[in-house]
Amino acid sequence: MLAHELRIVIGVDTHKRTHTAAVVSSTGAVLEHLTVCADPQGFKHLIAMARRLGDPRVWAVEGTGTFGAGLTTALLSAGERVVEVDRPKRPPRRAGVKNDEIDAVRAARQALSEEAWAEPRARGDREAIRVLLVTRSQVVDFRARTIAAIHALVTTAPDNLRERLRHLPVRSLVETCASMRGSARQSAEEYATTMALRAASRRALTLAAEAQDLESQLGALVAKAAPTLVQRTGVGTVVAAQVLTSWSHKGRVRSEAAFAKLAGVAPIEASSGQTVRHRLSRSDDRQLNRALYTIVLVRMRLDGRTKAYVSRRTVEGKSTKEIMRCLKRYVARQLFRELEAMPTTT
Repeated sequence: MLAHELRIVIGVDTHKRTHTAAVVSSTGAVLEHLTVCADPQGFKHLIAMARRLGDPRVWAVEGTGTFGAGLTTALLSAGERVVEVDRPKRPPRRAGVKNDEIDAVRAARQALSEEAWAEPRARGDREAIRVLLVTRSQVVDFRARTIAAIHALVTTAPDNLRERLRHLPVRSLVETCASMRGSARQSAEEYATTMALRAASRRALTLAAEAQDLESQLGALVAKAAPTLVQRTGVGTVVAAQVLTSWSHKGRVRSEAAFAKLAGVAPIEASSGQTVRHRLSRSDDRQLNRALYTIVLVRMRLDGRTKAYVSRRTVEGKSTKEIMRCLKRYVARQLFRELEAMPTTT
């Protein structure tokens, strides 16, 4: 534990409109509470309180990337030391009591009990990549739902429309429906279906253009942050953006084993009786795990060394899932070493 290095820990329970701070000594005793508005003036009040209480100190902030993002930025700009603590799904309660002050104290004591602290993720280019990545993911999801709605409309459309459209591939279907026009000769049902198909298809085309534009912006940021990353087999713009977002910055993840655990690819023993085997974790950062899965899938199809590895492990009796588990672990090690070796950028 790192409590012996500190005089105080300031735990902060963050919310949309207010933040509650609890000052806890290195022995766990509660010294002071303060609730402020979640705005620059409130941040100044918290920093002034901390400086009045003295050094050395550390801030244990919940939600450094969400409700606590503004406070975290202000603290780092003021030269304060900030660590990230998790929001519990079910905060511990005594006699059914729960309030912001109790949560702030719990955050401080959680930091005191940790063997190693998690740094907040970086802002700047990393945050720019994250917001574009999240927005693109939403756009792609909306487009998929829209295309599903188009297929549903075609399935229930009047016979002449259905026969005209149902055998078309997705791209041709969307383009054809987007150019359709209603006619006074059509029945009310056919006219309404035509208009619905046209509206949905034009929405799908707009969403596709938005996704492409966002990916282009992502490509520029990724090329600036990690120009060699996208040269790796299986690492495209979106995958590289996710890896950079999860990794954040040099030194945040303390080892390649910790990066593998963050990605959910650290092997977990699942032996029983005479069977000795390992499986992958199903927790941690699932988006990073999906990025590694994508890399492995591509390499299993295109990379000669990966194909040879799969053939050798298959002969040894490994299942495809077990082989992919090993490959994801290797990819995590490779990516982490490359990320940590990159020159630091601002």
